[in-house]
Amino acid sequence: MNIGFYTSSTPITVLSPKRFERAQKFLKEKGVKLIPGSLTGRIDGYRSGSIIERAQEINGLIHNPEVEIIMSTIGGTNTNAVLPYIDYGYLAKHPKIFVGYSDTTALLLAVTTKVPQCRVLYGPALVSSFGEWEPLVGETWNYFTEVVNLENNAKITLQAPNYWTDEKINWENFEHEKDMTPNKWHYIKEPVLEGRIIGGNLNTMYGLIASEYFPNFTQNDILLIEDSEKDASTVEKNFVMLKLAGVFDNIKGIVLGKHALFDDEGSGKKPIDILQEVLGSKKLPIIYDYDSSHTVPMITTPLGTHVRIDAETMSVEFIN
Repeated sequence: MNIGFYTSSTPITVLSPKRFERAQKFLKEKGVKLIPGSLTGRIDGYRSGSIIERAQEINGLIHNPEVEIIMSTIGGTNTNAVLPYIDYGYLAKHPKIFVGYSDTTALLLAVTTKVPQCRVLYGPALVSSFGEWEPLVGETWNYFTEVVNLENNAKITLQAPNYWTDEKINWENFEHEKDMTPNKWHYIKEPVLEGRIIGGNLNTMYGLIASEYFPNFTQNDILLIEDSEKDASTVEKNFVMLKLAGVFDNIKGIVLGKHALFDDEGSGKKPIDILQEVLGSKKLPIIYDYDSSHTVPMITTPLGTHVRIDAETMSVEFIN
């Protein structure tokens, strides 16, 4: 497995050198060949480089015949800036696998929309995910390899992790074992959803919604949305954004991921409560607390593929 990695926003390879080193060690021990992007070890204030430099880093991996998988190192805020400069034409002739989450949603949705020949996975990022400690990193790795190794026209069923956490410790150095919460998925209206799944990080979507890089949804589509470290007012604003854009009128249902470190601002509300209020009379089926999110372990979810997710059995089936 050859993974080329890039940093389209937060310069994490500089800011978190120990976690970066730990991630590389973990993947190399798994037999992965790592191919660094051109901005590895670079920092330009809040970002890894200029907009053009960041796009060139990604295009360099797209044009590198040795690279099989293109993976982000972490998210951030500004991945949407590179979208007009990506070589989608070359990618259509030489498709690759794209993996990441959080702010990388911008590139993942752009590739899904512009180059359907590519496999696009809402899954781990090199530093943030594979710099995690055992046993959590091992579980995330297992989910990733199960999905990435899935052959054409094959299907796979994954079970939810037994426990999860969003505790914000052990980033650079190990402090203590994280507090783990027994896992449970929930649903509204229907326990099973089946269709094409597409989506990603909610807060990132406002940076590309209504653009040519944002997907056109159909009545067979299931919208995946998740977020991290946002407050209730921001979550309400972003749910309303999707409503006003007509997204909720053109989908079959919603899969809402766990919201890591959510701030209810004293309201007592959870993201699912806010979503239901925003939906109003639009009674869509929703499965919530899904594990393809900023919590760990993380299930890798292939975007643009057929999915069957069952909240009662806490299982998800993907067809490649």
